[in-house]
Amino acid sequence: MSSPIDDALNTTSEHSYVKKFNDHKDLPIKKDDPVDIDQDYKYSRAQLYSLIEKGQETLNGIMDVANESGSPRAFEVAGQVLKSTADIADKLMDLQKKVKEIDETKHKTTNNVTNNAIFTGSTAELQKMIKQGFLDAK
Repeated sequence: MSSPIDDALNTTSEHSYVKKFNDHKDLPIKKDDPVDIDQDYKYSRAQLYSLIEKGQETLNGIMDVANESGSPRAFEVAGQVLKSTADIADKLMDLQKKVKEIDETKHKTTNNVTNNAIFTGSTAELQKMIKQGFLDAK
């Protein structure tokens, strides 16, 4: 499978882990199924890796053009490609952070602690309950 960018630049940059997730038919997501976070993470990660590699190849190509032509516009475009590639790498780190937060949320146990309990009743009822509690404990 080749993309228009690969055709224009005469490159092939996809690796096996990217090719694995590029065919949407392989994704096990159906209308009634819950979203599989692990599958989405792997797909997003593979796409980000692919974009980073294409950005690096594009940067190499535009730098060759900029060096040969000396055009300020070519250097400006190279700077934009460099910034875009760096932003994608940053998104990859954000993806890692989000997945870690999701995992922590899954495994987090909730502790329900009641600090301020209020007894609504008479003093005699409270003493009776306390006495029964001490007797039950022994």
